[in-house]
Amino acid sequence: MGKVIAIANQKGGVGKTTTAINLAATLAVLERKVLLIDADPQANATSGVGVKEVTSGITTYECLTELADPIPGIISTSTPNLDILPSSIDLVGAEIELVNASDREFRMKQTVDKIRDRYDYIFIDCLPSLGLITLNALAAADSVLVPVQCEYFSLEGFGKLKDTINLVQQSLNPSLTVEGVVLSMYDQRLRMANMVLEEIRDIISDRIFETIIHRNSKIGEAPSLGQPVIVYDASSKGAINFINLANEFLSANEILNH
Repeated sequence: MGKVIAIANQKGGVGKTTTAINLAATLAVLERKVLLIDADPQANATSGVGVKEVTSGITTYECLTELADPIPGIISTSTPNLDILPSSIDLVGAEIELVNASDREFRMKQTVDKIRDRYDYIFIDCLPSLGLITLNALAAADSVLVPVQCEYFSLEGFGKLKDTINLVQQSLNPSLTVEGVVLSMYDQRLRMANMVLEEIRDIISDRIFETIIHRNSKIGEAPSLGQPVIVYDASSKGAINFINLANEFLSANEILNH
Protein backbone atom coordinates (compact mmCIF):
# COMPACT_ATOMS: atom_id res chain seq x y z
CA MET A 1 0.00 0.00 0.00
CA GLY A 2 1.70 3.17 -1.19
CA LYS A 3 1.95 6.36 0.81
CA VAL A 4 0.19 9.40 -0.69
CA ILE A 5 1.82 12.81 -0.25
CA ALA A 6 0.19 16.08 -1.34
CA ILE A 7 2.65 18.85 -2.18
CA ALA A 8 0.79 22.04 -1.36
CA ASN A 9 1.15 25.74 -0.68
CA GLN A 10 -1.44 28.24 -1.88
CA LYS A 11 1.29 30.77 -2.66
CA GLY A 12 2.53 30.46 -6.23
CA GLY A 13 6.17 30.37 -7.23
CA VAL A 14 7.53 28.66 -4.13
CA GLY A 15 8.84 25.57 -5.90
CA LYS A 16 5.90 23.16 -5.53
CA THR A 17 6.08 21.61 -8.98
CA THR A 18 9.89 21.66 -8.94
CA THR A 19 9.83 19.78 -5.64
CA ALA A 20 7.16 17.36 -6.86
CA ILE A 21 8.99 16.46 -10.08
CA ASN A 22 12.46 16.21 -8.59
CA LEU A 23 11.66 14.46 -5.32
CA ALA A 24 9.48 11.92 -7.17
CA ALA A 25 12.15 11.34 -9.84
CA THR A 26 14.98 11.02 -7.33
CA LEU A 27 13.04 8.45 -5.31
CA ALA A 28 12.40 6.60 -8.59
CA VAL A 29 16.14 6.60 -9.37
CA LEU A 30 16.62 5.20 -5.85
CA GLU A 31 14.48 2.27 -7.02
CA ARG A 32 11.16 3.17 -5.43
CA LYS A 33 8.05 2.80 -7.60
CA VAL A 34 6.63 6.32 -7.79
CA LEU A 35 3.54 7.95 -9.31
CA LEU A 36 3.22 11.69 -9.80
CA ILE A 37 -0.35 12.99 -10.08
CA ASP A 38 -0.54 16.37 -11.78
CA ALA A 39 -3.46 18.22 -10.17
CA ASP A 40 -2.67 21.64 -11.63
CA PRO A 41 -4.39 22.80 -14.87
CA GLN A 42 -1.11 24.40 -16.00
CA ALA A 43 0.23 20.82 -16.34
CA ASN A 44 3.81 21.87 -15.61
CA ALA A 45 4.56 18.60 -13.83
CA THR A 46 3.32 16.74 -16.93
CA SER A 47 5.59 18.62 -19.34
CA GLY A 48 8.40 18.69 -16.77
CA VAL A 49 8.77 14.91 -16.92
CA GLY A 50 8.71 14.90 -20.72
CA VAL A 51 5.05 14.13 -21.50
CA LYS A 52 4.06 16.29 -24.47
CA GLU A 53 0.65 14.85 -25.35
CA VAL A 54 -1.95 12.64 -23.74
CA THR A 55 -3.27 10.07 -26.21
CA SER A 56 -5.42 8.01 -23.82
CA GLY A 57 -7.89 10.85 -23.23
CA ILE A 58 -7.70 10.23 -19.48
CA THR A 59 -6.18 12.91 -17.28
CA THR A 60 -6.71 14.05 -13.71
CA TYR A 61 -9.74 15.96 -15.02
CA GLU A 62 -11.58 12.84 -16.24
CA CYS A 63 -10.71 11.01 -13.02
CA LEU A 64 -12.18 13.78 -10.85
CA THR A 65 -15.25 14.70 -12.88
CA GLU A 66 -16.24 11.34 -14.37
CA LEU A 67 -14.51 8.95 -11.94
CA ALA A 68 -12.70 7.52 -14.97
CA ASP A 69 -10.38 4.59 -14.31
CA PRO A 70 -6.93 6.19 -13.85
CA ILE A 71 -4.95 3.11 -14.93
CA PRO A 72 -5.30 3.66 -18.73
CA GLY A 73 -4.31 7.30 -18.20
CA ILE A 74 -1.03 6.58 -16.39
CA ILE A 75 2.05 7.22 -18.54
CA SER A 76 5.54 5.80 -17.97
CA THR A 77 8.17 8.53 -18.11
CA SER A 78 11.73 8.24 -19.41
CA THR A 79 12.88 8.08 -15.78
CA PRO A 80 12.77 4.40 -14.70
CA ASN A 81 10.18 3.67 -11.95
CA LEU A 82 8.46 7.06 -12.43
CA ASP A 83 4.91 7.23 -13.83
CA ILE A 84 2.62 10.22 -14.19
CA LEU A 85 -1.13 10.73 -14.25
CA PRO A 86 -1.13 13.85 -16.44
CA SER A 87 -3.15 17.02 -16.22
CA SER A 88 -4.68 19.27 -18.87
CA ILE A 89 -6.20 22.73 -19.13
CA ASP A 90 -9.65 21.06 -18.81
CA LEU A 91 -9.00 20.78 -15.08
CA VAL A 92 -9.80 24.50 -14.77
CA GLY A 93 -13.49 23.59 -15.05
CA ALA A 94 -13.46 20.79 -12.49
CA GLU A 95 -14.06 22.98 -9.44
CA ILE A 96 -17.30 24.34 -10.96
CA GLU A 97 -18.43 20.96 -12.28
CA LEU A 98 -17.94 19.27 -8.91
CA VAL A 99 -19.75 21.88 -6.80
CA ASN A 100 -23.02 19.94 -6.71
CA ALA A 101 -21.51 16.46 -6.42
CA SER A 102 -22.28 14.84 -3.07
CA ASP A 103 -18.79 13.33 -2.81
CA ARG A 104 -17.03 16.35 -4.27
CA GLU A 105 -14.15 16.42 -1.76
CA PHE A 106 -13.39 12.70 -2.16
CA ARG A 107 -13.02 12.25 -5.92
CA MET A 108 -9.22 12.24 -5.70
CA LYS A 109 -9.34 9.72 -2.86
CA GLN A 110 -11.51 7.42 -4.97
CA THR A 111 -9.00 7.76 -7.81
CA VAL A 112 -5.96 7.13 -5.60
CA ASP A 113 -7.56 4.13 -3.87
CA LYS A 114 -7.70 2.34 -7.24
CA ILE A 115 -3.93 2.56 -7.77
CA ARG A 116 -2.14 3.06 -4.46
CA ASP A 117 -1.18 -0.61 -4.10
CA ARG A 118 0.85 -0.34 -7.35
CA TYR A 119 3.32 2.20 -5.95
CA ASP A 120 5.60 2.86 -3.01
CA TYR A 121 4.87 6.59 -3.11
CA ILE A 122 2.27 8.75 -4.84
CA PHE A 123 2.86 12.51 -4.99
CA ILE A 124 0.07 14.94 -5.85
CA ASP A 125 1.25 18.26 -7.28
CA CYS A 126 -1.39 20.76 -6.16
CA LEU A 127 -2.26 24.06 -7.80
CA PRO A 128 -1.50 27.32 -5.93
CA SER A 129 -4.88 27.80 -4.28
CA LEU A 130 -6.89 26.25 -1.47
CA GLY A 131 -9.89 25.43 -3.67
CA LEU A 132 -11.80 22.22 -4.21
CA ILE A 133 -9.07 20.40 -6.16
CA THR A 134 -6.49 21.06 -3.43
CA LEU A 135 -9.03 19.96 -0.81
CA ASN A 136 -9.46 16.75 -2.83
CA ALA A 137 -5.70 16.19 -2.71
CA LEU A 138 -5.55 16.79 1.05
CA ALA A 139 -8.53 14.48 1.61
CA ALA A 140 -6.76 11.74 -0.39
CA ALA A 141 -3.31 12.17 1.14
CA ASP A 142 -1.62 10.53 4.11
CA SER A 143 0.58 13.59 4.54
CA VAL A 144 1.23 17.04 3.12
CA LEU A 145 4.67 18.35 2.18
CA VAL A 146 4.99 22.13 2.11
CA PRO A 147 7.64 23.91 0.03
CA VAL A 148 8.38 27.36 1.46
CA GLN A 149 10.49 29.92 -0.39
CA CYS A 150 13.17 31.68 1.65
CA GLU A 151 11.48 35.09 1.59
CA TYR A 152 9.16 36.97 3.93
CA PHE A 153 5.99 36.74 1.85
CA SER A 154 6.16 32.96 2.04
CA LEU A 155 5.62 33.10 5.79
CA GLU A 156 2.32 34.94 5.43
CA GLY A 157 0.68 32.18 3.40
CA PHE A 158 1.91 29.39 5.61
CA GLY A 159 -0.50 30.23 8.45
CA LYS A 160 -3.44 30.07 6.05
CA LEU A 161 -2.33 26.67 4.78
CA LYS A 162 -2.01 25.39 8.36
CA ASP A 163 -5.59 26.54 9.05
CA THR A 164 -6.77 24.63 5.97
CA ILE A 165 -4.87 21.51 7.04
CA ASN A 166 -6.52 21.73 10.47
CA LEU A 167 -9.97 22.01 8.86
CA VAL A 168 -9.26 19.03 6.61
CA GLN A 169 -8.12 17.01 9.63
CA GLN A 170 -11.34 17.88 11.48
CA SER A 171 -13.84 17.31 8.69
CA LEU A 172 -12.42 15.28 5.80
CA ASN A 173 -9.25 13.40 6.71
CA PRO A 174 -8.47 12.98 10.43
CA SER A 175 -5.32 10.96 9.71
CA LEU A 176 -3.64 13.68 7.57
CA THR A 177 -0.21 14.63 8.91
CA VAL A 178 2.39 17.22 7.94
CA GLU A 179 5.25 15.39 6.21
CA GLY A 180 7.44 18.42 6.63
CA VAL A 181 8.45 21.81 5.31
CA VAL A 182 11.05 22.07 2.53
CA LEU A 183 12.91 25.37 2.29
CA SER A 184 13.45 26.16 -1.39
CA MET A 185 15.06 28.74 -3.67
CA TYR A 186 17.70 29.52 -1.06
CA ASP A 187 20.55 31.83 -2.04
CA GLN A 188 23.17 31.84 0.69
CA ARG A 189 24.77 34.99 -0.76
CA LEU A 190 21.73 37.06 0.19
CA ARG A 191 21.68 38.24 3.79
CA MET A 192 17.90 38.47 3.60
CA ALA A 193 17.64 34.76 2.75
CA ASN A 194 19.69 33.90 5.83
CA MET A 195 17.54 36.12 8.04
CA VAL A 196 14.37 34.57 6.66
CA LEU A 197 15.82 31.09 7.15
CA GLU A 198 16.25 31.74 10.86
CA GLU A 199 12.81 33.30 11.17
CA ILE A 200 11.14 30.40 9.36
CA ARG A 201 12.81 27.98 11.75
CA ASP A 202 11.50 30.05 14.69
CA ILE A 203 7.95 30.34 13.36
CA ILE A 204 7.34 26.91 11.90
CA SER A 205 7.10 24.28 14.56
CA ASP A 206 6.37 21.46 12.12
CA ARG A 207 9.19 19.24 10.98
CA ILE A 208 11.55 21.13 8.72
CA PHE A 209 13.73 19.04 6.44
CA GLU A 210 17.43 19.54 7.12
CA THR A 211 18.06 19.61 3.37
CA ILE A 212 17.63 23.04 1.81
CA ILE A 213 17.02 23.37 -1.92
CA HIS A 214 19.40 26.07 -3.20
CA ARG A 215 18.87 28.24 -6.24
CA ASN A 216 20.56 26.37 -9.07
CA SER A 217 20.59 27.01 -12.81
CA LYS A 218 20.34 23.30 -13.65
CA ILE A 219 17.05 23.00 -11.73
CA GLY A 220 15.73 25.86 -13.87
CA GLU A 221 16.98 24.45 -17.16
CA ALA A 222 15.85 20.83 -16.74
CA PRO A 223 12.05 21.29 -17.21
CA SER A 224 12.51 22.89 -20.64
CA LEU A 225 14.00 19.58 -21.77
CA GLY A 226 11.28 17.55 -20.03
CA GLN A 227 13.75 16.09 -17.55
CA PRO A 228 14.11 16.00 -13.78
CA VAL A 229 17.41 17.55 -12.66
CA ILE A 230 18.83 14.17 -11.57
CA VAL A 231 18.49 12.99 -15.20
CA TYR A 232 19.59 16.30 -16.74
CA ASP A 233 22.75 16.73 -14.64
CA ALA A 234 23.22 14.26 -11.80
CA SER A 235 26.38 15.99 -10.56
CA SER A 236 24.81 19.45 -10.26
CA LYS A 237 24.21 21.09 -6.91
CA GLY A 238 20.46 20.95 -7.57
CA ALA A 239 20.53 17.19 -8.16
CA ILE A 240 22.63 16.64 -5.03
CA ASN A 241 20.14 18.73 -3.01
CA PHE A 242 17.29 16.48 -4.16
CA ILE A 243 19.28 13.29 -3.53
CA ASN A 244 19.82 14.50 0.03
CA LEU A 245 16.14 15.40 0.38
CA ALA A 246 15.07 11.99 -0.96
CA ASN A 247 17.36 10.19 1.46
CA GLU A 248 16.05 12.28 4.34
CA PHE A 249 12.48 11.52 3.23
CA LEU A 250 13.24 7.79 3.05
CA SER A 251 14.91 7.71 6.45
CA ALA A 252 11.76 9.22 7.96
CA ASN A 253 9.38 6.91 6.07
CA GLU A 254 11.23 3.62 5.96
CA ILE A 255 12.92 3.62 9.36
CA LEU A 256 10.55 0.88 10.48
CA ASN A 257 11.89 -1.36 7.73
CA HIS A 258 15.45 -1.28 9.01
